[in-house]
Amino acid sequence: MTEDAGQRGLDPEDWEAFRATAHALLDRCVGRLAAARAAPWRPVPDGLAAGYALAAAGTGRGEATVAARLAEEVLPHGTGNTHPRFFGWVHGTGLATGLLSEMVAGTMNANCGGRDHGAIHLERAVIDWTRRAMGFPDGASGVLVTGTSQATLLALAAARVAALGPDSRAAGTRGAPLVAYAGAGVHNAAVKAMEVLGLGGDALRRLPEDGRGLSAEALAAAVARDRAAGLRPFALIASAGSVDLGRFDDLAALADTARDAGLWLHVDGAYGAWTRLADPPWRALTDGIGRADSLACDFHKWMYVPYDCGIVLIRDAARHRAAFAARPAYLAAQEAGLGGGEPWFCDYGIDLSRGNRALKVWTAIEAYGPDRLGAAITRNCALAARMGAAVSAMPGMRLAAPVVSCICAFTADAGRGAAEQSALNARIAAALQLSGEAVFSTTVIDGVTCLRAAITNHRTTEEDVDRAIAAVARARDLGGA
Repeated sequence: MTEDAGQRGLDPEDWEAFRATAHALLDRCVGRLAAARAAPWRPVPDGLAAGYALAAAGTGRGEATVAARLAEEVLPHGTGNTHPRFFGWVHGTGLATGLLSEMVAGTMNANCGGRDHGAIHLERAVIDWTRRAMGFPDGASGVLVTGTSQATLLALAAARVAALGPDSRAAGTRGAPLVAYAGAGVHNAAVKAMEVLGLGGDALRRLPEDGRGLSAEALAAAVARDRAAGLRPFALIASAGSVDLGRFDDLAALADTARDAGLWLHVDGAYGAWTRLADPPWRALTDGIGRADSLACDFHKWMYVPYDCGIVLIRDAARHRAAFAARPAYLAAQEAGLGGGEPWFCDYGIDLSRGNRALKVWTAIEAYGPDRLGAAITRNCALAARMGAAVSAMPGMRLAAPVVSCICAFTADAGRGAAEQSALNARIAAALQLSGEAVFSTTVIDGVTCLRAAITNHRTTEEDVDRAIAAVARARDLGGA
């Protein structure tokens, strides 16, 4: 280290110059959001990745140079999910309030593992609002996490401790043959959670689904078989919006079955849980969700806030805390002062150091309110239905499944064989992504690779849907080019 580097420190040497630099970059960011319609995904330019390489030594280039590089070399090269014809996967699309909240969160730099400060109270407010929105009772607890994958892990960890008792945290499962259940279309996050918990992916029974999702009758039969074989059923994972087709399990019926079978009911509501804010008929898709023992969902999907931010809600706060609380001496609670503020969120999950995720959710709800957010979700569902109708009306195209909420899966040319359809649909997806006309993802349904649109973008309009289907038809007629 040079003597100069040691003396300079890390704050700007000229705060007024930094203020001007920051204002200029903020203007570029606002401009990017305002012009989202003109900024589809584009392939990363040659040489860009090499230009991101970091020096092994040196004093750095300074804030102004970095700000200029952020504006020119970083800002333009995202995934394109802010664009209104980005239908690939279930991506969040960002809100203007997210820019404001992330700016403040970066300035505060609060550790939300615990202690008594404003960000902790913001998170409690967000958890309480979500609890009420989902119909969970007073006394339910929750914690904000990276997303539904982490939330699912926390929920099933709590379910495991509930099944085996708090001593299992130290002693492990001791070979207890725990098994869980889900529909065949369950998200892979549930499989990963079972693996990470040491229970094994094979211990998740993936059962057949019918038109309404996982059958309560099939579940009851599977539980009976496993118990007769000496196994220990402990959890049921229901889907509120499956990843491929957007199906919703009958949550009320599965809640009855879980209650009767003594199973912990966990709901994977990564995006679909937010139909609780939508108008009929889509709101009814999640009837019964408030009866779950735990719920995982994402704010960064269908609540549109910036990545990353999810939540796990757990019906029994005592069981939630029993699964994770572990406070070493240096984190002992204080009756007063900064070390107060009980309960601490680090006792409800696996992270001790935690960012201020709640602020971007709080600003969205405070700025737009549940009615406007719910109207955007309702509009997305209506647009997916419009896309489904456009597909059905287009000669040669065919829906791969009914449009239930925000997902529309279809094939561009049903008159071809399965292999030809699959190849054509894959070529169309790539061609439209590269042209910037629209982003579809693909999935395999009944042996055919299909185009899949997930409409979770608050910027999408009827014209965007119509233009996207017209683009698919043109690409099909050109052989997918």
